[in-house]
Amino acid sequence: MVEVSSNRAGEYVLQKEGYSAFIPKPLPPSDLDIDDSLQVLLSNADAALARLDGVTQVLPNPDLFVAMYVKKEALLSSQIEGTQASLQGVLEFEAHVKSHENTNDLQEVVNYIKAMNFGLENVKTSKISVELINKIHKVLIEGTRGARKLPGVLRRDQNWIGRPGETIHEAIFVPPPPESVEELMGELGVFITSKQKLPPLVKIALIHAQFETIHPYYDGNGRMGRLLITFYLCSIGNLSRPLMYLSFYLKKNKDRYYELLNNVRTHGDWGSWIEFFLKGVIEVSNNSIETAKRIIRLKDHTMNKLLENNIGGTSAIKLVDLLFDRPVISSTSVAEELHISMQAATLLLAKFEKLKIIQEITGKKRYRKYIFVDYMKIIQEGTQI
Repeated sequence: MVEVSSNRAGEYVLQKEGYSAFIPKPLPPSDLDIDDSLQVLLSNADAALARLDGVTQVLPNPDLFVAMYVKKEALLSSQIEGTQASLQGVLEFEAHVKSHENTNDLQEVVNYIKAMNFGLENVKTSKISVELINKIHKVLIEGTRGARKLPGVLRRDQNWIGRPGETIHEAIFVPPPPESVEELMGELGVFITSKQKLPPLVKIALIHAQFETIHPYYDGNGRMGRLLITFYLCSIGNLSRPLMYLSFYLKKNKDRYYELLNNVRTHGDWGSWIEFFLKGVIEVSNNSIETAKRIIRLKDHTMNKLLENNIGGTSAIKLVDLLFDRPVISSTSVAEELHISMQAATLLLAKFEKLKIIQEITGKKRYRKYIFVDYMKIIQEGTQI
């Protein structure tokens, strides 16, 4: 491994106001060394990613699994930034169930889901450019607490990262001055679409760190930087479906995550950051594979439970599929989605509730809502605040 140095990734430049702002060098690092230990990790990470991509092919309905995983990623990524919301709260919010949770927090998670879906749709046909990143950022921020902070527009003032109440002179990190942001983002955009002979997982590790260092927006930089990981891997075909999300790993190792990003800036320590990133890919890929297997087993178990209790018919089977898509439902939504009468929907839900497949969550006699209990237990792991 190349010995790290303080100006390897960029340099701190003293500003006239008396603080120093960090200006990163363009990617890739000129002396980046993928040594033997990193090469082994890279090989293992590639293999784990390939296994994850393969397991989606045997899922009963992979699109439903992906949709729920997008929600989980949205929640975890938002929680890293301090958002206080739960997966059940998000699902209740989407199902128009009154939740005790903060509406602003829930809206931030819902916006993340919208930004993820918007970005994934666009990278199918467009290159990842600064213009596209700005558009995605607008979807991410518009209508949330950060909406007053120019969604989709590169910042025009100096920002900094520090503890609440700290001034810029006390900051943990001061990103590049605003007059450098447009040029730095332009360079990053060129690197993203370049044909560098770098392993994709190493390249996206560099991209994520550089984006977080530039900190190009007034709000949402962490969330936008994590979205870029998925967009890049899907855009180059490394993932056929968006199922590799690092936020579970980054939330669990939050302090180390920030420390290593800062070590890139202060010591040029790209090696430790890439090692951490690759270990995360391995961990979350293996975790997602196990989750997928558990969901397959739950689907089989649920269907067997219906058969054992002589609950058959097309509507019952369709309701099981619906529950894997929307774990929070009502008799109205069931009637609409399954094209059956309200009476039939209510009776069917009562049978599912009796078998403890679903649980009523409103405590009301009318306008009742139900949650798919066992599925929620699987999906919400790691999202508890």
